[in-house]
Amino acid sequence: MDNSPTALFENYDEDFKQLLASLKGKLEGDVKQLKGEQRKSALKKVAEELDEAEEIVAQMEVELPSMPVSIRQTYQGRLASSKQGLEKVKKTLRDVRSENQRSELLSGPGGFPNSDDPYTDDPSAYSARTRLLQGTETLVDGSRRLDNAHRIALETEDVGGEILRNLRGQREQIEHTRDTLVQADSSIDRAAGTLKKMIFKMYQQKFLSAGIIIVLVLLIFIVLWSKLFR
Repeated sequence: MDNSPTALFENYDEDFKQLLASLKGKLEGDVKQLKGEQRKSALKKVAEELDEAEEIVAQMEVELPSMPVSIRQTYQGRLASSKQGLEKVKKTLRDVRSENQRSELLSGPGGFPNSDDPYTDDPSAYSARTRLLQGTETLVDGSRRLDNAHRIALETEDVGGEILRNLRGQREQIEHTRDTLVQADSSIDRAAGTLKKMIFKMYQQKFLSAGIIIVLVLLIFIVLWSKLFR
C-alpha cells in the first residue's frame, strides 16, 4: 500500500467527494421530503456526517506540507476547492435548519397556519404573528451575518496560509543560495591557494634559470681566459 503524502491525499479526496455527494443528495432531496421528528433525525445524521467530512479535509491539509514543492500548489488548489464545497453544504444545512425551525414556529400553537381563522382581525393574534415574523427575520439576518463572518475568516485563513507557504518557499531558496555561495567561496579559496603555489613555482624556476645562466657565463669567461692567457 502506498503511504506517500500524495497517495494518502488522493484517498482522502476520494472519500470526501463521495461523502459530499451523499450529503448534497440528502439535503436537496431526502430531508426536504421528511417531516417532524424524522426530519430532525435526518438533519442530525447529516450534521454528524458533515463533522466526518471536516475531519477528512483536516487530514488532507496535514498531508500537504509533506509533498514536494513542485506539485504542492496543485494540491493546494484542490484542497481549497474541497473547503469551498464543504462550506456550501454547511450553508445549505443551516438554511434547511432555519426553514425547519420557522416552519415549526409558524405551525405551532398560536401560529396563523393552524389557527381557525388566519385572517382574523384580532389585534393580539396579529401582534403575535408580527412578533413571530420579526423574530424569524432577525434569526435569518443573524445567520446570514454569521455566514459572512465565517466566510471572511476562512478567506483570511487561506490568505495567511498562502503567505506562510510563500515565505517557506523563499526561505528554502535563500538557504539553497547560501549553500551555493558557501561552496563557491570554498572553491575560490582552493583556486587562490593553487594560484599562489603556481606563482611560487614560477619564481622558483626563474631563479633557477638565472642561476644556470650565470654559471654558464662564468664558465665561458673562464674558458676564454684560459685560452687567451695560456
